[in-house]
Amino acid sequence: MSHEMIALFMFATMMLMLFTGQRVFGAIGAIGAIFAIMLWGTGGSDIPFSAAMKLMKWYPLLTLPMFIFMGYVLSESKLADDLYKMFHVWMGPVHGGLAIGTIGLMVLISAMNGLSVAGMAIGATIALPELLRRGYDKRMVTGVIQAGSSLGILVPPSVVLVLYAMIARQPVGQLWLAGVVPGLMMAAMFVIYIYVRCKLQPNLGPVLPKEERQVPMEEKIRLLGAGLLPVVIFATMMVPFVNGWTSLVESSAIGALAALVAAIVKGRMTRKVFETSVRQTLAISCMFMWIILAALGFGAVFDGLGAVRAIDNLFTEQLGLDPWMILILMQLSFILMGTFLDDTAMLVIVAPLYVPLVKLLGFDLIWYGVLYTITTQIAYMTPPFGYNLFLMRAMAPPEIGLKDIYASILPFVVVMVLALALIMTFPQIALWLPEYIYGK
Repeated sequence: MSHEMIALFMFATMMLMLFTGQRVFGAIGAIGAIFAIMLWGTGGSDIPFSAAMKLMKWYPLLTLPMFIFMGYVLSESKLADDLYKMFHVWMGPVHGGLAIGTIGLMVLISAMNGLSVAGMAIGATIALPELLRRGYDKRMVTGVIQAGSSLGILVPPSVVLVLYAMIARQPVGQLWLAGVVPGLMMAAMFVIYIYVRCKLQPNLGPVLPKEERQVPMEEKIRLLGAGLLPVVIFATMMVPFVNGWTSLVESSAIGALAALVAAIVKGRMTRKVFETSVRQTLAISCMFMWIILAALGFGAVFDGLGAVRAIDNLFTEQLGLDPWMILILMQLSFILMGTFLDDTAMLVIVAPLYVPLVKLLGFDLIWYGVLYTITTQIAYMTPPFGYNLFLMRAMAPPEIGLKDIYASILPFVVVMVLALALIMTFPQIALWLPEYIYGK
């Protein structure tokens, strides 16, 4: 059997295991290890062992538990609630103001946690009931929360970009910086859409009643200070890193410590909050480490078969496709896979194939990391089987049906596709900040 057929059989076997409900790391790691032994005998066992050693030696991986812990401390201690109170008071007089404030909340939660699921959970529990109670259109608000949560894996510290950095062997710091401008640009595009839509159709996002808007300026200032506490924590962590005073790992430790101190000072750090934060940090960190380990082992076998060069030859020479057409087809495949897989699984499955192929085609891997994150979030929210759609349905009240959720997300998907097209057309949107910071 040719190496190309073996690679195809590997990929098909892995997909079959995933369809039967096997755990992602188990399916991918097992296929990689089994085929390594079948191809190279007992010496093939060195491949997963080598991947484990490479993982253990990867110093930036220490950032993973630090940022996850920081996010859980801020969310479990309810410091995120103060953010929404701040947006409620300051944005209430504007049509769609609370929905715009929810996007701002999501951006800040993304900077606190780095996981889109965390943004969805906080938005659905804090913002959704308040928006519905104040007469906001149910389709508008569910779309806002889903779209806002998509910023979680783009705005730093993105946990998924850490995973991509490990698999693609790219600097985590550059990837995070590359996500800043696209993430803020996409948030701004959401805000513009909400404002214009609610201005044209005021019933979708009514202003707050006058009595609720009459808040003394002293109270507004107090809420502003309380709500911006996560921003201060984020700045405490990122400013030393951007200026080169600390390494990425040291900055992550500063962020985790600052969040812990803030929760203690505010009187929110109970035994239950601390225990929950530590348990969740351990669970998610271990999950990501197993996934990275499986991906490295599988990728080493896949690359050893020469599958990447064979596919590159098929696309460019036999089919005559240009690099941009191949890139677009790759992005479309993410949208298809997003109907039944999460972002981590998608990356681990296709990284051994796509990342080297992108490099062979001459594209920048930092830029491609940003494209990947945006495309997977579009896939999450694309009917009929988007991952986020069913997550939203599980968290939404009974009066919001699946039909409402499908209809709510379509305008935001259009906005995200437009943002993706802009970043593909103008790569400097993503690359300018890392080039500027690392070029100093």
